[in-house]
Amino acid sequence: MASSETRVTPWEAEAFVDYDRLIKVFGTKPLSDAEVELLARAAGEIHFMVRRRVFYSHRDFDAFLRDYLEGKKVALYTGRGPSSYTHLGHILPWVFTRWLQERLGLHLFFQFTDDEKFLHEPGSRLEDTNSMAYENALDVIAIGFDPSRTHFVIDSEDIRFLYPIAVRVAKKITFSMDRAVFGFTDSTNVGMLFYPSLQIAMCFLPTEIFGESTRVLIPAGIDQDPYWRIARDIAQSLGYPKPAQIHNKLLPGLGPEGKMSSSKPETAIYTVDPPEVAKRKVMRAFTGGQPTAELQRKLGGNPDRCSVFKMVEMLLEPDDSIVRKLYEDCRSGAILCGECKRIVGEKVARFLEEHQRRRERARDALPRFLIRNKFDPPPVRRLRG
Repeated sequence: MASSETRVTPWEAEAFVDYDRLIKVFGTKPLSDAEVELLARAAGEIHFMVRRRVFYSHRDFDAFLRDYLEGKKVALYTGRGPSSYTHLGHILPWVFTRWLQERLGLHLFFQFTDDEKFLHEPGSRLEDTNSMAYENALDVIAIGFDPSRTHFVIDSEDIRFLYPIAVRVAKKITFSMDRAVFGFTDSTNVGMLFYPSLQIAMCFLPTEIFGESTRVLIPAGIDQDPYWRIARDIAQSLGYPKPAQIHNKLLPGLGPEGKMSSSKPETAIYTVDPPEVAKRKVMRAFTGGQPTAELQRKLGGNPDRCSVFKMVEMLLEPDDSIVRKLYEDCRSGAILCGECKRIVGEKVARFLEEHQRRRERARDALPRFLIRNKFDPPPVRRLRG
């Protein structure tokens, strides 16, 4: 947890925060030109999210890229806690992950933590979080991942892949570590106390599946960092390479504060929203504009604190020149918030129309992504530790 002023945990996070401060608090490294140049060598180009430092922080991203360039086995790992339908904030790191898979030709292990969402949220039902995992899976497929190299693990159904690794992980973690890292208390249910072992185990599953040392790279928000800190601390004692991470900034919600969040549906644009509904949400969104049109023209707006502009900058527009013009027009007062919202609302609507077409087609493709249809669980006798 960063501090009482900046709430960033696996279950609560803010979007408009001092990310330079978070780097210091979490002990990560800022993404530097050296790592960007290394990525360019490996991928042949740079993704717009890296150019704009939407991905801004890392642990061992450089080591991961060197492993790749040296021909060592590496893979990607990320996931989704299926508490509700997918929104644009969830999709952001997946877009970059798909680009990495395509440019580097990597396998991706994608974890749906239906168990965690059931355990953490009062009143939830496991059958509902499990059903939502399949709904969210359609959105992952719709992003364009390669089914031959993308492997879905749904915790409650694919536990045999994780459990033998997880019990070895759990033996390395004490209650005091759990409490210090995650803020657990005496009233925390025992399922949540054990759950981190399952998410950490996913870091090591590719090594067991492929039968050789495989460093994973985890593209995700820094709010998930506590899991990977523990994973890195215990990896070598279990005979695994330390997982690498690259952190993205959190997409702001449509309200005045906080990230786009399923716990606050009014702040989010969901992939299942009808395009016209999404456009209306954009028109009602918080902006960095002035109270009146006259002041906006005179003083300009603040796109750095505008949830509408951030959707364009962080996700929807790969063309730097378009983003730069919108930014400058806002700062100068050349564009008013209403006009900007109409432009962005159209972009959101077009994105959703295409995504929803791909999402519907994904239903037939889903079995090709399930890990249980591709691999046998690794034998216990081969596991480390």
